[in-house]
Amino acid sequence: MTAASPNNVEDLIEHIITVLNESGIEQIEDDLQKLHPADIARLLESIPPEQRELVWPYIDNLRRGESLIELSEGVREGLMAEMDTHSLAAAVQSLDTDEIADLIPELPDDVIAEVLYVADREKRDQLNAVLSYAEDSAGGLMDIDAVAIRPRVTVAVTRRYLRMLNKLPEYTDKLFVVDRNNKLIGALLLSDLVTADDAQRIDEITNTHIRTFSVEQSQTEVAQAFARYNLMSAPVVDDKHRLLGRITVDDIVDVIQDEADRRIMAPAGLDEEEDIFAPVIRTSRSRAVWLGVNLITAFIASAVIGRFQETISGLVALAVLMPVVASMGGNAGIQSLTVVIRGLSNGTITDKNVRKVFIKELLVGSVNGLIWALVVTLITLLWFNNLSLAIIIGAAMTITMTSSALFGALLPSILRRMSIDPALAGGVALTTVADVVGFASFLGLATIFLT
Repeated sequence: MTAASPNNVEDLIEHIITVLNESGIEQIEDDLQKLHPADIARLLESIPPEQRELVWPYIDNLRRGESLIELSEGVREGLMAEMDTHSLAAAVQSLDTDEIADLIPELPDDVIAEVLYVADREKRDQLNAVLSYAEDSAGGLMDIDAVAIRPRVTVAVTRRYLRMLNKLPEYTDKLFVVDRNNKLIGALLLSDLVTADDAQRIDEITNTHIRTFSVEQSQTEVAQAFARYNLMSAPVVDDKHRLLGRITVDDIVDVIQDEADRRIMAPAGLDEEEDIFAPVIRTSRSRAVWLGVNLITAFIASAVIGRFQETISGLVALAVLMPVVASMGGNAGIQSLTVVIRGLSNGTITDKNVRKVFIKELLVGSVNGLIWALVVTLITLLWFNNLSLAIIIGAAMTITMTSSALFGALLPSILRRMSIDPALAGGVALTTVADVVGFASFLGLATIFLT
């Protein structure tokens, strides 16, 4: 016996999962119809593949298409593989042009052919236009469906035109004013249109100082601008300032979410689009490369330690204290690395000020190195009652924390020039350097002064 159908979405999804585990699909057909496509996507990502196959047939084509857009790539791939050509094409056809463009790279050729065959000429042209831009650019993000008006018409005529459209595109907060060559002049807020006199001309109430985006700008730059200027929508233009489309805040939310997921997963070498219920072998294979890289870096650090076996065997305390030096250096470096990666991502660190940032991080690393070197020196002296050992670990701590902080600040720029994502490779590279410098400085000084 199951509980009564809940009212809020969170409880409803939990209820559906519970019933799926206990009773089967028949008990929740009505509940599935209450879910928004985004909630359907979340439900599907929360259940294993065999239950997805039970739920998916009960979702209508309109919500199927919108749900596919919301799903992670791993889950979407599995569902699309189970759909026949006609069903998948029908689901995709219900989407907006920019959403279809997002799915095109993942669709089989026969599905693409059917979608293009059914689409009218205007939609095909729009789709070809969107597909011509890089996926991570403003052009790849934009929606072609933007409402444009002429500057010399009156407010009354514009209102009448909007009524003729029957329905405005989603998230329309402004109209874009263009000349006869489609060159963007400015924008008119709907709120200003509503309050203006009927006889006023559009060019009299148009805001010509608006934020625009080049079709080739990166999605990251666009997202930063939306956050900085609190934009709801913004026009995308070509090199001749002709209106091509618009970007809306819902698209930006997706970009920000994807970026946040990537930054969480990338340092561990994981794919943010991975299906949490993917087969064990596939998941193991996808993680194997990164584990292999970590193994290599671990052996590099071990090789450094191996060079000082005789020193370590002569004073066991060195083995006890080694991890302290490497760990503190790694943490100091990660702090600098994180600050610089964030600064490069949000645009606060540029070629003009990067030198000052490097110097500042070097000084911070030096100050922290001296402070914590003093602390570690005192602890070591009290613990082992060996002044020479205490001084050596203090010196090694200063060297390691200072060099790690500097390397952490320099590394993101170096990796970017090598076309490597700092968020992905920075942590591993920095940890390796911190370990090598930490072990080499500590054991090297011990070899010189204690033996």
